[in-house]
Amino acid sequence: MSLLQRLERDAATLGVALAPGDGARLCALLDELERWNRTFNLTAIKTQDEMFTHHLLDSLAIHADLVGGRIADVGTGAGFPGLPLALVQPARRFTLIDSNGKKIRFVSHAARMLGLGNVEPLQARAEELAPDPPFDTVVARAFAPLPQLLSTIAGLAGPATRVLAMKGKRPDQELAALPRDWRVLAVRSLVVPGLDEARCLVTLAPAAAAGDGRA
Repeated sequence: MSLLQRLERDAATLGVALAPGDGARLCALLDELERWNRTFNLTAIKTQDEMFTHHLLDSLAIHADLVGGRIADVGTGAGFPGLPLALVQPARRFTLIDSNGKKIRFVSHAARMLGLGNVEPLQARAEELAPDPPFDTVVARAFAPLPQLLSTIAGLAGPATRVLAMKGKRPDQELAALPRDWRVLAVRSLVVPGLDEARCLVTLAPAAAAGDGRA
């Protein structure tokens, strides 16, 4: 089975209906990541097969959890989950934030190569940003313990912002240490095809908006 065939099968398992050409573009993203990684060491994951599960499919697993039109991916690294999500959700705008220059250069290159006009790469420290209006959704994958994450992204969030924290095992100690001005809306397991490791998604909102439910 080719990589493209695997992608189409596994994306469907995750509930992602790929538009014509999207599968080929996602495969091209993996090819480019593997090529750049040999020179610039963008990710500790070295093989394309592992990149496929640990980066690409792992990113797509949260596609249904995004809220609103403006999405921030904090600590995006080499562009995950932001690049795959932007490709399959072209109606939303994604700002991919990282302080590492070589990783943001790759993100910029990949966005141009894939024709992703809805991606803005931004080399910055997230805690120094305060956009107006704030983002609708802030995504962070394996970024920091939850209390530190929420402190870091405080300037990116407003009363209606949803924060999606992608984690490994359920972070019960981190959940117990949440600041009082944030509330947990949901914690759900992520089942990623071909990835035999624990994954979960923690969805948070400012306490004043926590009773509003999903937008």
